[in-house]
Amino acid sequence: MSEGHWIANIGNFSFNVDTIITMWVTMAILILFAFLATRKLSIIPNKLQSVAEGILGFFVDLTDSMIGKAGRKHIPLLATLFLFILTANLLGQIPWRLYHLSHGELASPTNDINMTAAMAIMVLIYYVFYGVKQKGFKFFLHDFSLVSIIMALVELLEMVVRPFSLALRLFANILAGELLVFTFVGLFAYFLPLPFMLFEVFVAFVQALVFMLLSTAYIAIAVQEEEQH
Repeated sequence: MSEGHWIANIGNFSFNVDTIITMWVTMAILILFAFLATRKLSIIPNKLQSVAEGILGFFVDLTDSMIGKAGRKHIPLLATLFLFILTANLLGQIPWRLYHLSHGELASPTNDINMTAAMAIMVLIYYVFYGVKQKGFKFFLHDFSLVSIIMALVELLEMVVRPFSLALRLFANILAGELLVFTFVGLFAYFLPLPFMLFEVFVAFVQALVFMLLSTAYIAIAVQEEEQH
Protein backbone atom coordinates (compact mmCIF):
# COMPACT_ATOMS: atom_id res chain seq x y z
CA MET A 1 0.00 0.00 0.00
CA SER A 2 1.32 3.37 -0.96
CA GLU A 3 2.13 6.20 1.39
CA GLY A 4 -0.65 8.70 1.97
CA HIS A 5 -3.53 6.20 1.96
CA TRP A 6 -6.16 6.32 4.65
CA ILE A 7 -5.35 2.99 6.32
CA ALA A 8 -7.58 1.15 8.77
CA ASN A 9 -6.37 -1.87 10.72
CA ILE A 10 -8.78 -4.64 11.63
CA GLY A 11 -7.05 -7.43 13.47
CA ASN A 12 -4.09 -8.57 11.38
CA PHE A 13 -5.47 -6.98 8.22
CA SER A 14 -4.99 -3.47 6.85
CA PHE A 15 -7.38 -1.75 4.45
CA ASN A 16 -7.01 1.35 2.30
CA VAL A 17 -10.27 3.02 3.29
CA ASP A 18 -9.85 5.87 0.80
CA THR A 19 -9.76 3.64 -2.28
CA ILE A 20 -12.54 1.43 -0.91
CA ILE A 21 -14.76 4.53 -0.66
CA THR A 22 -13.91 5.76 -4.16
CA MET A 23 -14.35 2.22 -5.50
CA TRP A 24 -17.93 2.21 -4.18
CA VAL A 25 -18.45 5.68 -5.63
CA THR A 26 -17.26 4.35 -9.00
CA MET A 27 -19.62 1.38 -8.81
CA ALA A 28 -22.51 3.63 -7.80
CA ILE A 29 -21.89 5.87 -10.84
CA LEU A 30 -21.87 2.88 -13.20
CA ILE A 31 -24.98 1.33 -11.64
CA LEU A 32 -26.80 4.65 -11.90
CA PHE A 33 -25.74 5.02 -15.54
CA ALA A 34 -26.91 1.48 -16.35
CA PHE A 35 -30.22 2.06 -14.59
CA LEU A 36 -30.94 5.36 -16.34
CA ALA A 37 -29.84 4.07 -19.75
CA THR A 38 -32.08 0.99 -19.59
CA ARG A 39 -35.02 2.35 -17.61
CA LYS A 40 -37.12 3.30 -20.64
CA LEU A 41 -35.79 1.39 -23.62
CA SER A 42 -37.24 2.53 -26.92
CA ILE A 43 -36.87 1.78 -30.62
CA ILE A 44 -36.10 5.47 -30.99
CA PRO A 45 -33.45 5.85 -28.28
CA ASN A 46 -32.92 8.90 -26.15
CA LYS A 47 -29.43 10.38 -25.75
CA LEU A 48 -28.44 8.20 -22.81
CA GLN A 49 -29.69 5.03 -24.48
CA SER A 50 -27.80 6.02 -27.63
CA VAL A 51 -24.61 6.34 -25.62
CA ALA A 52 -25.14 2.92 -24.04
CA GLU A 53 -25.90 1.35 -27.43
CA GLY A 54 -22.80 2.99 -28.87
CA ILE A 55 -20.66 1.50 -26.10
CA LEU A 56 -22.22 -1.93 -26.62
CA GLY A 57 -21.71 -1.65 -30.39
CA PHE A 58 -18.04 -0.84 -29.85
CA PHE A 59 -17.53 -4.00 -27.80
CA VAL A 60 -19.46 -6.13 -30.27
CA ASP A 61 -17.19 -4.93 -33.10
CA LEU A 62 -14.11 -5.40 -30.93
CA THR A 63 -14.86 -8.98 -29.88
CA ASP A 64 -15.99 -9.93 -33.40
CA SER A 65 -12.68 -8.72 -34.83
CA MET A 66 -10.36 -10.11 -32.14
CA ILE A 67 -12.12 -13.31 -31.07
CA GLY A 68 -15.02 -13.93 -33.44
CA LYS A 69 -18.76 -13.87 -32.86
CA ALA A 70 -18.36 -16.48 -30.13
CA GLY A 71 -16.42 -13.82 -28.25
CA ARG A 72 -19.55 -11.77 -27.60
CA LYS A 73 -20.14 -13.79 -24.45
CA HIS A 74 -17.06 -12.08 -23.00
CA ILE A 75 -18.49 -8.58 -23.47
CA PRO A 76 -19.88 -8.30 -19.90
CA LEU A 77 -16.40 -8.74 -18.42
CA LEU A 78 -14.57 -6.57 -20.97
CA ALA A 79 -17.11 -3.74 -20.90
CA THR A 80 -17.20 -3.77 -17.11
CA LEU A 81 -13.41 -3.63 -16.93
CA PHE A 82 -13.20 -0.71 -19.33
CA LEU A 83 -16.02 1.34 -17.81
CA PHE A 84 -14.90 0.70 -14.25
CA ILE A 85 -11.25 1.56 -14.90
CA LEU A 86 -12.15 4.64 -16.95
CA THR A 87 -14.55 5.96 -14.31
CA ALA A 88 -12.10 5.18 -11.51
CA ASN A 89 -9.27 6.90 -13.37
CA LEU A 90 -11.38 9.99 -13.99
CA LEU A 91 -12.33 10.12 -10.31
CA GLY A 92 -8.64 10.56 -9.65
CA GLN A 93 -8.73 13.87 -11.49
CA ILE A 94 -10.95 15.31 -8.79
CA PRO A 95 -8.43 17.04 -6.52
CA TRP A 96 -9.16 14.82 -3.52
CA ARG A 97 -5.90 15.83 -1.89
CA LEU A 98 -7.15 19.41 -1.52
CA TYR A 99 -9.59 18.05 1.07
CA HIS A 100 -7.59 16.75 3.98
CA LEU A 101 -9.39 14.32 6.25
CA SER A 102 -8.45 13.55 9.81
CA HIS A 103 -7.47 9.97 8.95
CA GLY A 104 -5.89 10.43 5.52
CA GLU A 105 -6.79 11.30 1.94
CA LEU A 106 -9.06 10.08 -0.83
CA ALA A 107 -7.63 8.75 -4.09
CA SER A 108 -8.67 6.95 -7.27
CA PRO A 109 -9.28 3.19 -6.79
CA THR A 110 -6.68 2.51 -9.50
CA ASN A 111 -4.16 4.42 -7.39
CA ASP A 112 -4.14 1.32 -5.17
CA ILE A 113 -2.01 -1.64 -6.29
CA ASN A 114 -4.43 -3.92 -4.40
CA MET A 115 -7.25 -2.86 -6.71
CA THR A 116 -5.33 -3.25 -9.97
CA ALA A 117 -3.86 -6.57 -8.79
CA ALA A 118 -7.35 -7.85 -7.95
CA MET A 119 -8.52 -7.02 -11.48
CA ALA A 120 -5.42 -8.72 -12.90
CA ILE A 121 -6.14 -11.89 -10.90
CA MET A 122 -9.74 -11.83 -12.11
CA VAL A 123 -8.58 -11.60 -15.74
CA LEU A 124 -6.06 -14.40 -15.18
CA ILE A 125 -8.65 -16.75 -13.65
CA TYR A 126 -11.14 -15.85 -16.37
CA TYR A 127 -9.01 -16.59 -19.40
CA VAL A 128 -7.44 -19.70 -17.85
CA PHE A 129 -10.94 -21.02 -17.14
CA TYR A 130 -12.06 -20.48 -20.72
CA GLY A 131 -8.77 -21.81 -22.08
CA VAL A 132 -9.18 -25.05 -20.12
CA LYS A 133 -12.86 -25.21 -21.06
CA GLN A 134 -11.97 -24.89 -24.75
CA LYS A 135 -8.78 -26.96 -24.96
CA GLY A 136 -8.82 -29.13 -21.87
CA PHE A 137 -5.45 -30.28 -20.50
CA LYS A 138 -3.79 -29.25 -23.78
CA PHE A 139 -4.22 -25.65 -22.71
CA PHE A 140 -1.22 -26.26 -20.43
CA LEU A 141 0.62 -29.18 -22.01
CA HIS A 142 0.32 -30.66 -25.51
CA ASP A 143 2.29 -33.83 -24.74
CA PHE A 144 4.77 -35.19 -22.22
CA SER A 145 7.96 -34.61 -24.19
CA LEU A 146 10.81 -32.66 -22.58
CA VAL A 147 10.40 -29.77 -25.02
CA SER A 148 6.66 -29.53 -24.37
CA ILE A 149 7.19 -29.55 -20.60
CA ILE A 150 9.78 -26.75 -20.81
CA MET A 151 7.53 -24.73 -23.13
CA ALA A 152 4.59 -25.30 -20.79
CA LEU A 153 6.59 -23.95 -17.83
CA VAL A 154 7.64 -20.89 -19.85
CA GLU A 155 4.06 -20.29 -21.01
CA LEU A 156 2.76 -20.74 -17.46
CA LEU A 157 5.16 -18.06 -16.22
CA GLU A 158 4.18 -15.77 -19.08
CA MET A 159 0.51 -16.44 -18.39
CA VAL A 160 0.85 -15.21 -14.82
CA VAL A 161 3.12 -12.26 -15.68
CA ARG A 162 0.85 -10.85 -18.43
CA PRO A 163 -2.05 -9.57 -16.31
CA PHE A 164 0.21 -8.40 -13.49
CA SER A 165 2.16 -6.26 -15.92
CA LEU A 166 -1.20 -4.64 -16.70
CA ALA A 167 -1.83 -4.08 -12.99
CA LEU A 168 1.53 -2.42 -12.42
CA ARG A 169 1.25 -0.26 -15.56
CA LEU A 170 -2.21 0.98 -14.62
CA PHE A 171 -1.29 1.61 -10.98
CA ALA A 172 1.96 3.42 -11.80
CA ASN A 173 0.44 5.69 -14.45
CA ILE A 174 -2.54 6.74 -12.36
CA LEU A 175 -0.47 7.27 -9.20
CA ALA A 176 2.13 9.33 -11.09
CA GLY A 177 -0.59 11.44 -12.73
CA GLU A 178 -2.34 12.19 -9.46
CA LEU A 179 0.94 13.13 -7.76
CA LEU A 180 1.90 15.37 -10.68
CA VAL A 181 -1.41 17.25 -10.61
CA PHE A 182 -1.29 17.54 -6.81
CA THR A 183 2.25 18.90 -6.93
CA PHE A 184 1.40 21.60 -9.45
CA VAL A 185 -1.80 22.50 -7.62
CA GLY A 186 0.24 23.00 -4.48
CA LEU A 187 2.89 25.06 -6.21
CA PHE A 188 0.90 27.14 -8.67
CA ALA A 189 -2.64 27.32 -7.31
CA TYR A 190 -5.45 26.27 -9.67
CA PHE A 191 -4.85 27.43 -13.25
CA LEU A 192 -1.37 26.27 -14.25
CA PRO A 193 -2.11 22.58 -13.45
CA LEU A 194 -5.10 22.61 -15.84
CA PRO A 195 -3.10 21.39 -18.92
CA PHE A 196 -1.70 18.53 -16.84
CA MET A 197 -5.19 17.62 -15.62
CA LEU A 198 -6.48 17.57 -19.20
CA PHE A 199 -3.55 15.37 -20.21
CA GLU A 200 -4.32 13.02 -17.34
CA VAL A 201 -7.90 12.71 -18.60
CA PHE A 202 -6.43 11.45 -21.87
CA VAL A 203 -4.12 9.09 -19.94
CA ALA A 204 -7.12 7.82 -17.94
CA PHE A 205 -8.87 6.81 -21.17
CA VAL A 206 -5.75 5.27 -22.71
CA GLN A 207 -4.95 3.19 -19.63
CA ALA A 208 -8.51 1.84 -19.45
CA LEU A 209 -8.37 1.02 -23.17
CA VAL A 210 -4.97 -0.71 -22.90
CA PHE A 211 -6.05 -2.85 -19.93
CA MET A 212 -9.24 -3.89 -21.71
CA LEU A 213 -7.61 -4.53 -25.13
CA LEU A 214 -4.83 -6.67 -23.68
CA SER A 215 -7.38 -8.59 -21.60
CA THR A 216 -9.30 -9.21 -24.82
CA ALA A 217 -6.11 -10.38 -26.52
CA TYR A 218 -5.36 -12.82 -23.68
CA ILE A 219 -8.85 -14.26 -23.89
CA ALA A 220 -8.53 -14.52 -27.68
CA ILE A 221 -5.25 -16.45 -27.32
CA ALA A 222 -6.81 -18.77 -24.74
CA VAL A 223 -9.83 -19.65 -26.91
CA GLN A 224 -8.34 -19.24 -30.38
CA GLU A 225 -9.26 -22.78 -31.40
CA GLU A 226 -12.94 -21.74 -31.37
CA GLU A 227 -12.40 -20.15 -34.77
CA GLN A 228 -10.67 -23.22 -36.22
CA HIS A 229 -13.76 -25.48 -36.14
